[in-house]
Amino acid sequence: MEIFTLLETLEDILERSRNIPFSSKGIVDKEEMLEIIKEVRLKLPDELKQAKWVKEERQRIMEEAQKEADNIVKEAENRIIAMIDEHEITRKAYEQKAEIIETANEMYREMCKGTKEYADEILAKVEKSVKDLGDTVEEALKTLDESRKELK
Repeated sequence: MEIFTLLETLEDILERSRNIPFSSKGIVDKEEMLEIIKEVRLKLPDELKQAKWVKEERQRIMEEAQKEADNIVKEAENRIIAMIDEHEITRKAYEQKAEIIETANEMYREMCKGTKEYADEILAKVEKSVKDLGDTVEEALKTLDESRKELK
């Protein structure tokens, strides 16, 4: 991802910065740091778009699973109506209907669970990226601020 590359560039700049004698502070090129931060801001919306897509995809999969479950239920009901003439066949049909409905519901629950886990993983990655970016930017801004104060 380009954001990670930009963050690594920020880290490199900070690591390459000249140290101020007798302190742990460094001198960095303010324009270069601001330019990279600007690029990060431009790239960040792509991460957010990806998270939105994951959310929409999760919803679409859940809707498809519900439609499939509904179709299975309708199919089971149609089978039962066709078998109503004989008592034994009717009893078996009710059993099959219950099994089919339970299977469909279980499939739906499994698909929902998997979709939620997948979406949670993607959102967690995006959240970590945003937090890491915020921490890096905050550190860079502190360093810049300290450097400016020392120059005054």
